Amino acid sequence: MFTGIVEELGRVVSVEPGEDSAVLRVRGPLVTSDATHGASIAVNGVCLTVVEHDAESFSVDVMAETLRRSSLGALTAGDPVNLERAMAASSRFGGHIVQGHVDGTATITAREPGDRWEVVTFTLPHALTRYVVEKGSITVDGVSLTVSAVTDDTFSVSLIPTTLDLTTLGHKGVGATVNLEVDVLAKYVERLMSAGAQA
Repeated sequence: MFTGIVEELGRVVSVEPGEDSAVLRVRGPLVTSDATHGASIAVNGVCLTVVEHDAESFSVDVMAETLRRSSLGALTAGDPVNLERAMAASSRFGGHIVQGHVDGTATITAREPGDRWEVVTFTLPHALTRYVVEKGSITVDGVSLTVSAVTDDTFSVSLIPTTLDLTTLGHKGVGATVNLEVDVLAKYVERLMSAGAQA
C-alpha cells in the first residue's frame, strides 16, 4: 500500500520490450537505498515489484495488462517518473490509501498558472466519473491530490509549488497522458451498497 506522497523524481534508464511485456530500469537512489528483491515501488502510480537493483537503480517486469491499462508503455529512456516505496507500518499517513492499481488514464486538457500554484484540468473517463467528487481524493501519476472541480467529463486539481517542483505533474504539458487511481473506499462503498440492495 502507498500514500501518494512521492518520495523521489526518478528517471527511466532503459526499456526492454518483450512480446507482451517489458523490463523497465529506473534510476532512483533514494527508493533503492533499502530495496530488496520483491520489494514494491510505485512508478507513476503503478505498483511494481523489484527484480534486480543496485545502489542507484532498479529493474521491474511490466506485464501486458499493466502496459495496456497505464501510461507505462509509452515511457522511454530519460523520461522522469514519480517514485514511492510501499508504506511502512510506522510511517505517517500523509496522503490517502493508494493501492498502485491504475483504474485508467487521462489527458491534461489545460494548465492555468496562479501566483505560486497552478490549476490543472484532466479528462475524466466515463467509467470513473461516479468515483470522483469535489474535495475528494484522487491519485494522478502516483500523486495524492484533492479534486478542486469536477464536471461530467473533466476534473481539476490545484498544485502547490512542492508538487510542481518535485513530481512529473510540474513538467507535463497539455496533451500528456497520466495514470489515474480513484479512491478505493468509494469502490468498496459502491459494492457494499449494491450488495445491500440485492439482499
